[in-house]
Amino acid sequence: MPTDDLFGLPFESSSPEEGSDRDRPAPEGEPERRVWTVTSLTAAIRATIETRFGEVWIEGELSNCRLWQQTGHLYFTLKDSGAQIKGVMWRSAVRALRFRPEDGLLVLARGRLSVYDPKGEYQLVCEQMEPQGAGALQLAFEQLKKRLSAEGLFAKERKRPLPALPRTIGIVTSLDGAAIRDIVQVISRRHPNVHLVIRPARVQGEGAAADIARGLAAVTALAGVDVVIVGRGGGSIEDLWAFNEEVVARAIAASPVPVISAVGHETDFTIADFVADLRAPTPSAAAEMVVAAQDEFRARIDRLAGRAAAAARRRIERLRDLTHRLSGRPGLAGWPARVAMAGRDLAEVTHQLGRSGRALVATRERRYHELRLALETYDLRRQIGAVRARLTRAEALLRAAAIETRTRADARFRDQAARLESLSPLAVLGRGYAVCWNEDRTRIIRDASVVRPGDEVRVTLHRGELACRVEQGE
Repeated sequence: MPTDDLFGLPFESSSPEEGSDRDRPAPEGEPERRVWTVTSLTAAIRATIETRFGEVWIEGELSNCRLWQQTGHLYFTLKDSGAQIKGVMWRSAVRALRFRPEDGLLVLARGRLSVYDPKGEYQLVCEQMEPQGAGALQLAFEQLKKRLSAEGLFAKERKRPLPALPRTIGIVTSLDGAAIRDIVQVISRRHPNVHLVIRPARVQGEGAAADIARGLAAVTALAGVDVVIVGRGGGSIEDLWAFNEEVVARAIAASPVPVISAVGHETDFTIADFVADLRAPTPSAAAEMVVAAQDEFRARIDRLAGRAAAAARRRIERLRDLTHRLSGRPGLAGWPARVAMAGRDLAEVTHQLGRSGRALVATRERRYHELRLALETYDLRRQIGAVRARLTRAEALLRAAAIETRTRADARFRDQAARLESLSPLAVLGRGYAVCWNEDRTRIIRDASVVRPGDEVRVTLHRGELACRVEQGE
């Protein structure tokens, strides 16, 4: 539907008393009147605009630019000297921006026109935005550089010197590029005893900046790492853009050890170069810098050693000259001979003192041995040993006497037992004899006349006892 026809339609309506236009038929000779609702009219306008214009490029100045934190959408207004249009950029498109949209920035926006139904306003749904004049990458670079510089991340006061004698060097770069080979070759050739800790990382493309930041955090968290090299070989600004990301700058600033930025470009600087403690134009140069301090340290030691040796030689020469001058004076003539005589006297006195000392020491040693032997006679350990020996002998004698006494007692016991056995009545009973008792076992019956027929008697045998009745006595 043409725009002129759309906005040229009549919208007059009759009064309430006259009824609705929808119910009243159109007068004869006039076209049929069509009544729109606000929603249907807005939808028709949106369809007309979207169909008529489609995708458009609009140049204008940004104002009222606001990034909605809850959703990530960007809302803005594009304006020029004569008009303005509101716009929105969804979160997915905002993530692809290389710069930060700000008020007053002249941009070129690509998108499609649409209508926001709740307010009846037409707007630009932006899908791409580029700054006019400077490129998007350059603008993003300048914006981040300005912001980080204001925070003090580029300040010289926070730059740390490289360690003089690094033992462990961390490296964050790609394993596929030439940078890692150059660094390893230079360090291995100059200082093969240095330990290298390599953390592979993506250095180009989507997600490279986050991977570099994770690599820096992982390497610097290791105990013993003294310095870290982060970088890659050369390339275009798009290839090197990962080192212009804020996340990499923050990771370098947070490193507890010095960081060398070794991005392979000679003329241009990256954000990483500004934040790092030292900037190297190439990875090979970074390797030379990190071990240059050790070379300088060794050279300084060599220079100091040379200076010390030269000073010692000069002092010896001065003393030699002084000796020659003093030896030429009249009062000091012949002093070498006098020194030699004094030396001989000193040697003789030294020999006599040594001999006297040795004799005194020998006398004291003899006296010491005598006292030691005298003390050993009272040594408690020896006395205890003698007592223990006497106790052992006494114990052996007591044991032998006890054994002999027990043997004699046992023999006597056996003899008495044999005699007692022979006298025992049980032994007599064992030979077939018996003992006859009265009924209550109070007396032994030795005479048959003391019992009568019918009396109860008890007969003890060798084994057991019999209860008997007397039938007849003789």
